[in-house]
Amino acid sequence: MTNEATRLLIKELLEEKYEQYNRPEFIEDDPIAVPHQFSEENDIEIAAFLAATIAWGQRPMIVKKGMEMMQLMEHSPYEFVKFAGQDDFARLKKFIYRTFKDTDLVYFIGALQKLINDYGTLGNSFKSFYEEKGNVYDLLVTFHCRFFQYKKPGRTQKHLSNPAKGSAAKRMNMMLRWMVRNDNRGVDFGLWQFVKPSALYLPLDVHTARISRKLGILTRRSNDWRAVEEVSKVLQEFDTEDPAKYDFALFGLGIFEKF
Repeated sequence: MTNEATRLLIKELLEEKYEQYNRPEFIEDDPIAVPHQFSEENDIEIAAFLAATIAWGQRPMIVKKGMEMMQLMEHSPYEFVKFAGQDDFARLKKFIYRTFKDTDLVYFIGALQKLINDYGTLGNSFKSFYEEKGNVYDLLVTFHCRFFQYKKPGRTQKHLSNPAKGSAAKRMNMMLRWMVRNDNRGVDFGLWQFVKPSALYLPLDVHTARISRKLGILTRRSNDWRAVEEVSKVLQEFDTEDPAKYDFALFGLGIFEKF
């Protein structure tokens, strides 16, 4: 069988699994359930960013702790962030998820507040950085730099990936998928139209990386930014307009089907 024929079979498999898993039933046990509580764009942005921040480990626990964060913010994340004072920050000290502790959440809310004060909304900050840089890689690098410019973050800095240091930036790429893709399937939000879906990268984690290697569309052994670029280039060949849609397929094959 030729390489071209093999690629065609892989694409057909991924298209089939994308159709299977890109549906509202996917939401309930996925971190995207956290922002799906909200209807206002400003709330969705904050909830998506914070839910993505803690998106490692067991998915049910991620969702549970994401919902807990929203409860601590009185289910009004944008208003809470914008107007939070000392008493509000004190409430956050009840929170902990694995290595993401209350001090980390306090820093994140404080940095988000600064961004909102400077840009009006979290989405506007991303839009400004993207228009300044013109690509997703530099957007993520710039956002990381600006997010930690307000005061010394200490250990908190490890909770926001920086592809300039080689990180795959899985959680940030996942959040961008949520906010950018718009295929009217009821999963991704499609609110940030300043980035085209064609510019997105695959959110690479242990599951999507393992399946990608098994399918032969990823050869690099490390799950780093170079691996993200390698596999995303192949996925762009499969669908030039929407390569990140295959995240559903690769993740589903890994998590649900143990492929």
